[in-house]
Amino acid sequence: MSEDKVSLTEFKQGATQPQPGEVGYLPPAALVPLPSLGKVYAAGTALAMAETLQIRAMTARDEDVLTSRGLLKSGKAIDTLLKGCMIDRSIDTDSMLSGDRNAALIAIRITGYGQQYKVKVQCPACDETIEHEFDLATLPVKRLGLEPIQAGVNEFLFRLPACNKDVTFKLFTGADERELSTLLDRTKKVGAGVDGLVTTRLLQQVISLGGERDRTKLAGIIRNLPARDSRDLRKFVDTISPGVEMKQTLVCEKCNEESEVDVPMGTEFFWPGS
Repeated sequence: MSEDKVSLTEFKQGATQPQPGEVGYLPPAALVPLPSLGKVYAAGTALAMAETLQIRAMTARDEDVLTSRGLLKSGKAIDTLLKGCMIDRSIDTDSMLSGDRNAALIAIRITGYGQQYKVKVQCPACDETIEHEFDLATLPVKRLGLEPIQAGVNEFLFRLPACNKDVTFKLFTGADERELSTLLDRTKKVGAGVDGLVTTRLLQQVISLGGERDRTKLAGIIRNLPARDSRDLRKFVDTISPGVEMKQTLVCEKCNEESEVDVPMGTEFFWPGS
């Protein structure tokens, strides 16, 4: 576990510029820790072997994005915000690992509305719902826990314990998460009865299993994968995946018990006071 936090290192874009609220003002820029250390991005691209990512602070125009009915209905508001806050416009945010995207989004939120995040949570001890203020700038950054098979390639290796075979898998990107959501929604609409969350996700992540790379054959293999192998692979992926540890300590104002709770990413995150 890295000691890095999702804190920002601000830097100036120019020696002099107008003040906030004046014509020509440029929003400040900042460096954000990149959880993957850029190890999965191809050589020659902006994020290859990068330890930090440059973003600009949120502006009123970004709030237009977050309140756009069209973007909200299509589910593209957050993606549009993320792309718009990249200093380097060559960065393909859809191809960024989910953990790197989350770190950037948390940092962008801090630039827009501050590091304090007040939201309602349920106390694990007494089940009471209370309002709690989280400090986003103290969330630990979890670095990539395994070297990829090859530098600049999003591929990793794991040995399945039950069937004793090697599996090559990838970590999810923004595009992968969106495709998974589409596939699961399609399954629900056809009324299949079982949503297939585990097998659908595994099929999207697994590149090869026991040397087999054919997608049709892999689908059959994964459906019949021993439960132990499925569980251990998913746990391993979670263990090595880079990102931000979305947990903080909560002292309940009702029962005074101290518990560790997940930091919720609900509507209050980018729409505070909505």
